[in-house]
Order: sequence, then structure tokens, then C-alpha cells
Amino acid sequence: MLSVSFQNVSKLFDKSLAVNDLTLDVKAGELFFLLGPSGCGKTTSLRMVAGFYAPDRGLLKFGERAMNSVPPHKRNTGMVFQNYALWPHLTTRGNVEYGLRVRKTPRDERNRRVDEALRMVRLENLGDRYPNQMSGGQQQRVALARALVIRPDVLLLDEPLSNLDAQLRLEMRREIKRLHQETGTTALYVTHDQNEALSIADRIAVMRDGVLQQVGTPRELYRLPTSRFVAEFIGETNFLPGTLKSFGARDMLVETPVGPLRAARQDSAAWNEGQQVWCSIRPESWRVVASETTVKAHEESGDNHLAARLESVMYLGESEQYAALLTGGPQRASGAEATPPAADESWRNVKVSVLNPGVDAPRPGDALTLACAPQDVVVLGQ
Repeated sequence: MLSVSFQNVSKLFDKSLAVNDLTLDVKAGELFFLLGPSGCGKTTSLRMVAGFYAPDRGLLKFGERAMNSVPPHKRNTGMVFQNYALWPHLTTRGNVEYGLRVRKTPRDERNRRVDEALRMVRLENLGDRYPNQMSGGQQQRVALARALVIRPDVLLLDEPLSNLDAQLRLEMRREIKRLHQETGTTALYVTHDQNEALSIADRIAVMRDGVLQQVGTPRELYRLPTSRFVAEFIGETNFLPGTLKSFGARDMLVETPVGPLRAARQDSAAWNEGQQVWCSIRPESWRVVASETTVKAHEESGDNHLAARLESVMYLGESEQYAALLTGGPQRASGAEATPPAADESWRNVKVSVLNPGVDAPRPGDALTLACAPQDVVVLGQ
């Protein structure tokens, strides 16, 4: 197992910076994801690790070894491509053993390792089939086995599940996670699918326009984004504009056009009273408060609560999705000034996710009180 590190790496195409001053460390044995929208530089970064592109600036290292000028065939990386890239004239077994033949591995060793790789991907009974006789999921397993059989120092996966249907993607996520746990190989995985990254990554780097935005575990990125872009890209969220009224070591108070919001302080950033901010609240963080007694209990517990009107309901069985319009807030603290409403008030339209909904549900037009805990409010600079 080897670590992979980018040290101030940049890559230009003509005069366009595809990757801009990337500094990033992938730990040995880690399943690490590069995540971002199209054109963010994630695939370019992966191809620099493979050796298909050379950095124009900076240093790329495997462990302590500089790799900038090392050709692809001397890097001992295994690549899983988006389109599988299987040889159509070779059987499953022939495709898997191809890399070993190129390396002139002795026949007995080659047969043993191919058998082992096919067992790992659960294709031991399909060794004689050709790619056109296999499903997309089976072809992707062949591509994984071909990459793993050479025992790479670094496994590279370039959007490997994008050509599969939804059910197969779920199955292959579990398979990739299982295979990584079995082999312990350092793996660098590129995708634009947030759910794919959240479900199986050890850590994730979010990129935008060639620039690294944030690195963390799936839970850290989802619960503690450091920018509006990351909060919005990693799952759904609601943004409420406001003015930072006060902050301490543990909490923050934001005045919004629909009432004050108290947030648990989650970072050590330099804040200023009077600063314009956004409050990010995930749809599942809202709770619909049904009675005055419950509202009072939430107030006493320190929860935030805001008035809203239900616009629409979508029942999904295990959950229910509400579209609601924020209409106002509770009485402001004495002396507090309301934030002037923004010209664009689309932020008033919020999404609410209710898990395990009951038989009875509110109807469009009903008044609601939405509550959320301070630890579920993330304050972000504008």
C-alpha cells in the first residue's frame, strides 16, 4: 500500500487551468473520492496519477517517490474505466489475465491469481464468457478483476458505475466497498454522484473549477460544510439569509427576515458581528410541530422554530416530502432589528423531509411551525 500526494499540482490545457494548485494527501489503504461537477478537474487529477498527463507545476508522489516523469507502465496502477474497456475477442479469463501476460508472469502463478481474482468478484463460473455475453454489471466486475489481479499499488476508478442502471449501481457500490476491505489497496475514485461518494468513501475531496474546496469524511462534509457550494453539492439543503448578531465559543445568533436562528458553533472561523451570512438547514433537520404544548417544549429546549405554510405534499412511503413557504417568525428579542428582506425571496420556499409519516398528514394551505435544533443550523459566509 502506498500513499498518494499532490503538492501544489497544476495542469493546463492551452491557457486553461484544469487543476489549480492542488495540495492533497491520500492515505495508504484509503478509499478516497474526488467529487465534483463536470469540468471541476477530478478526472484530470486521476489521469495525472495514472501517468496519462504530466503536471505542469508541482509534485506528484507515491509514498516518498516523485512520479512526475515516471511513465504509466512503470507506476503499477490498476485502472477501471467508465466504459469497461474490455477486449471483445477475449473471454472473461483472457481479459483478467491480460495484464499478467504483459508482465510475463509464469503460467502457474498467472492461473492462480486469475482464479483468485474471479472468486473475489464472484465470476468464477463465467470465465469462458465473452463481454457481449455478459450484463453491464458483470462486465464491470471483469474490469475490476483485471485491475486487481496485477496487485496494483494504487487502484484508479474513473466513474466506473455511471453506465449501470440504478439497481446495479447500488449492488456494485457494495461490491467495491467489500473488495476494498478485502484487498486494502489504496484507491482513488472519481465521480460526480454524491450518494455514491457518501455511501462508500473513507474520505472525499470536493473540487470546483480546478480548485479543491473541502476534504473530509462523508459525515463531516454533509454535517459540517465550509461553503455554500459544498453544502449545496453534498445533498439537499435550505439556505436562509441573515445577519450575524452575536457569537461565542459554543453558539451563534443569526437574525433572519423570518426570525432569529440559534446555531451551535461548528468551526473556528473569524466571524464579525453584523456580517451577512447564510444558514444551511437540511430538509430532514426540520420537525413539524403540531401543537402549542409541543411548541413551548421546543422553545424551552432551545430549539429554533419558524412559521410556515404548507404548499404541497409528496408521499413516498418511508418518507414524506413537504414544500413549505416560510411566512414569519416568533417575537424577536427586545432591541433586535429584523434583517431587511432580500430582493429575491426564493429562499422562503423550503423543503421538509418527514421520515415514517403517519396516516394523517397536513394539507396544502395549512399553517405549520417548523422546528430545528441549533446543531442542525450551519452558518456560512456569503
